[in-house]
Amino acid sequence: MAKKKNLLQSMEEDRRNRRTFRQAMAKELREHKSSFLVFSVLRILVIVSLVRQIMRGSYESAFFCLLALCLLYLPSWLQVKLRIELPPPLEITILCFIYAAEILGEVNAFYVVVPNWDTMLHTLNGFLAAAVGFSMVILLNDNEKLTFELSPFFLALLAFCFSMTVGVLWEFFEFSADCFVHTDMQKDTILSSISSVMLDPDGGNKAMTLSGITDVTVNGQDLGLGGYLDIGLFDTMKDLLVNFIGAVVFSVIGYFYVKRRGKGKLASQFIPTLQPENDPIADSESTQ
Repeated sequence: MAKKKNLLQSMEEDRRNRRTFRQAMAKELREHKSSFLVFSVLRILVIVSLVRQIMRGSYESAFFCLLALCLLYLPSWLQVKLRIELPPPLEITILCFIYAAEILGEVNAFYVVVPNWDTMLHTLNGFLAAAVGFSMVILLNDNEKLTFELSPFFLALLAFCFSMTVGVLWEFFEFSADCFVHTDMQKDTILSSISSVMLDPDGGNKAMTLSGITDVTVNGQDLGLGGYLDIGLFDTMKDLLVNFIGAVVFSVIGYFYVKRRGKGKLASQFIPTLQPENDPIADSESTQ
């Protein structure tokens, strides 16, 4: 009987915790009018796109719609779980990034149709990843349980390294998907010239250049591409380069933000803060 009673109490506590979490999520979603408006509009657009893809029988695109729908809740979920406060500009940027990457990029093929769409998103990703890395260290510095102090330069360097690590890991993911699932996440580039030691007639280590390539034939079939097909190398290096640019931009902004003791207006719009102890959302979540 005692075990049964404990089980019932545990189940009741779980239900109460889930209910409290849902209430905290609802409060967080509606806390800022601007971000809630963007969230609501994007959610409607994603749902419309999901219904459209299901009616067309495009279940792969429907999966991306479901993924985007879940990711739209991610900023609010993180705020409730980690008891942090995302500035509205940062939250709106994240929401728009998710929609641009999953719905516009994957479902509506903007990666192929719109020039440099992938480049723009990778640049923004570098900026946001640096902001996340910078914020993580700032929040740790604000933690009373930790006593270390970091210089502005070291904070900026950590943010930069974090962003580049995220960029490299993403390229690993794209390469793995292309190899094992036979996707084309690492987009191809058409080249008119190549240099390779494989073209050395003597079998040495001298790179030979083949210029003026106008066509390529594979197994007797003319590809009709107007040049040599590079399978992902240029795309990967371009993605890492623009990620580097985005990371450097925010790292510089973050450096001056710390140097001026938090007086930078731009940086403060992209750096989360800890929720106060008497915050109603944090209080409701503390029961979990």
